[in-house]
Amino acid sequence: MDPRKLERQLERYTVRGHSLFGIRNKNEIRVIAQMERILQESPEFSPEPLDFEDIYALALNKLPARYVQHGSIVLGEPVRDADVADAVRYAISVVRDNPSYKKG
Repeated sequence: MDPRKLERQLERYTVRGHSLFGIRNKNEIRVIAQMERILQESPEFSPEPLDFEDIYALALNKLPARYVQHGSIVLGEPVRDADVADAVRYAISVVRDNPSYKKG
């Protein structure tokens, strides 16, 4: 990533000199891992670059947000792996059947 672009992005996540850039939705990595696994189950589906983004966003929107910062202590995980997998399968189905661009 262009260093100037990264610097501008970091500035957007700064309040009174304190960076909030490291706070992330815990489900992001879980969705990515499930996407890798579940997409292998459908070798006939060859997602376009925009499809990956759509699947990722749709799956995350189906799940409750679980924001954490570096060093957070997670006492319990209300979102099961099966819930994440279901959200990813739903998102793949939607994107496969209704791509956000014209094919062919």
